[in-house]
Amino acid sequence: MRWNMRMKAAEAGIWKSTELRRRLADAGLEISAGKMSGLWAGTPTTIRLDDLDVICSVLGCTPSDLLLCEPEVVAARKPKKPTAAARSQARAQPIPGRRRTKPPA
Repeated sequence: MRWNMRMKAAEAGIWKSTELRRRLADAGLEISAGKMSGLWAGTPTTIRLDDLDVICSVLGCTPSDLLLCEPEVVAARKPKKPTAAARSQARAQPIPGRRRTKPPA
């Protein structure tokens, strides 16, 4: 997912994070300068749903406008399936400590 708040703020005529922070405070959401910096830069660590509701209200948008899906990023993270040669080589190597028939005394 990609965070799209800065673009939505620009569409609402808000060009500076301090202006958005002031408007959010007027709407009842006090955000620290550090958290606002992360939101503005597009790298929020966490965001509460209550806060997201206020942000959407101030910007006149919906959460789906702020959170953009990136299916190509998900596809790139998917583990690749090993080839048949790699699977047979993995089976041929012994696993240390697995040849015991009884637990140690």
